[in-house]
Amino acid sequence: MDHRNKTTANAVQTKAIETIAEGRAVLGIELGSTRIKAVLIDEENRPLASGSHAWENRLEEGIWTYHLTDVWEGLQDCYRSLQEEVQNVYGVPIRRLAAMGISGMMHGYLPFDEKGELLTGFRTWRNTSTGEAAGELSALFSYNIPQRWSIAHLYQAILNGEEHVPQIRYLTTLAGYVHWKLTGRKVIGVGEASGMFPIAAGQAESGQAPDYEKRMIAQFEELLAEKGHSYPWTLLEILPQALSAGDEAGCLSEEGARLLDPSGELSAGVPICPPEGDAGTGMTATNSVRVRTGNVSAGTSIFAMLVLEKELKQYYEEIDMVTTPAGDPVAMVHCNNCTSDLNAWVDLFEEVLDLFGTLPERGKLYEKLYRRALDGDLDCGGLLAYNYYSGEPVKGFLEGRPLFVRQPDAAFTLANFMRTHLFTAFGALKVGLDILLKEEGVTIEAMTGHGGLFKTKEVGQSFLAAAINSPVTVMETAGEGGAWGMALLAAYRLFCAAVTNGGKGALKHTLADWLSGNVFAGNEGLTWNPDPEDVAGFERFMEHYRKGLSIEQAATCWK
Repeated sequence: MDHRNKTTANAVQTKAIETIAEGRAVLGIELGSTRIKAVLIDEENRPLASGSHAWENRLEEGIWTYHLTDVWEGLQDCYRSLQEEVQNVYGVPIRRLAAMGISGMMHGYLPFDEKGELLTGFRTWRNTSTGEAAGELSALFSYNIPQRWSIAHLYQAILNGEEHVPQIRYLTTLAGYVHWKLTGRKVIGVGEASGMFPIAAGQAESGQAPDYEKRMIAQFEELLAEKGHSYPWTLLEILPQALSAGDEAGCLSEEGARLLDPSGELSAGVPICPPEGDAGTGMTATNSVRVRTGNVSAGTSIFAMLVLEKELKQYYEEIDMVTTPAGDPVAMVHCNNCTSDLNAWVDLFEEVLDLFGTLPERGKLYEKLYRRALDGDLDCGGLLAYNYYSGEPVKGFLEGRPLFVRQPDAAFTLANFMRTHLFTAFGALKVGLDILLKEEGVTIEAMTGHGGLFKTKEVGQSFLAAAINSPVTVMETAGEGGAWGMALLAAYRLFCAAVTNGGKGALKHTLADWLSGNVFAGNEGLTWNPDPEDVAGFERFMEHYRKGLSIEQAATCWK
């Protein structure tokens, strides 16, 4: 390192130390499906340090769940690892923060009684046990209600006659729960709220505060009355208040500070922005909150978000209507399964290599296997797989069976094997996106990919481009993930507060403007254009995929 570079590095380090020591850093935390991650950013929205904690869901009595003790132990361990990295790199502790935000895996069911006690186990997005309720509500509202949405879980509990229902006094999601415990406020970001119950259309455009769709609220209450269900609550009474990005959402309480940081170092009083789900943070982290932009998040689950300029012609079971963190309408294709089965195969290859004492670094193993897929036949050479580790509502499966099958004369090579499993990771998603792009004519001007599937350059990016026949961009910052997106939403809350306190409320930038001007200016990322031959190959693979669904259906009979 020459003298000038060393001087610059020292200046950057000194500035980072001052930012942390003087309490100007911003924290974002996201509770993902397999990892809780914390990212600390500076005043230019650049990551300073991160911490993480690995965890897994449990399948208990047929329900995918996490215990609340897992939540707090995981959060504390994640924050502790962040503190350790900050201390090791910068030599200062985290005592104060300028702002923070909490995100979590989307939707699900967390009902609490009047004492704040959880009435059932946490029912996560992964469960596919609410089909009856989701179907009935979708028909009633003329609006797709996915099985993972909170209202579907609530109504299914009513249909099941579950004893806890009359005792409910508050219903929220994982992000909303953690925010409540840290601040005492029963609020939620509008993007996450839109997956609890539909949000009224057009409110973001008119500048109105977000609110649940009153027509559907009334329909739901009438439905309960018609069926003779009477409870000491109304739906609006038990749902959290919906807030837009930039809104005031409370501060870290003394109790909340000790919940997050039992060491006692972290001071209370930190402003906390509205909590969001991982869909909202994904949109934020990829600058995909403006009309005609979209993003695909690929990890344990996979979902695509397309910000719409007009309403769809009709509702589809495969398409969810949600919102951006600012309340703009979004068409979402959410699939329960993405990398779980793929990861299991990589584990198997790792075990084989270990037998020979040549075990490589895990990241390198993924990279080698993924890149090998680029050498496969365009249509995967007669190999077929389904990654349905759990049920897949987009294709109507209540249960899943990871499955690999091949034709007797198939080209059974490692390249085709890996290509098949990477293609099928996008398979169910493509079914929904084809509806939007081919039937509804939705226009995409910019599609961004993020998540673990895109870490190996070119591979996942080029396959997604082939699947949707559209350019796909991956940014350098995409690897920071939803925790960074949550930190950005917290920083935006600070920006809005500063503008308002300065008497310039009318000049408040939209979230889209702020992200483009303050975060992503000059960061255009790497864009991959679809190859026509790859597009044709993916379409041939999808022909096999659709025909082979009967094999997957038969496999679910194996108990």
